Amino acid sequence: MSTIKDGGPAYPCELRPTEQAKYLGFATASQYAGMTLRDYFAAKAMQAFLSTYPKGVVTSPLEDVAADAYEVANAMLKARGEAC
Repeated sequence: MSTIKDGGPAYPCELRPTEQAKYLGFATASQYAGMTLRDYFAAKAMQAFLSTYPKGVVTSPLEDVAADAYEVANAMLKARGEAC
């Protein structure tokens, strides 16, 4: 089984090593990377899926919608050459 690469941070930013990280509640700057590109793609896919349902009615279990969204995200990363 291959591991899907996450594409790195969706909104990368440069943090000042410990000072800013501690302000944000993290011990080191490396602990604060934000969401991954994979998470960003999945969120966009989930938004698109949910927009197709009638208002207030979700016809699929949310776990299935989330799993489908990550399938789309994995395919998008693969298309970009970021996934194994």
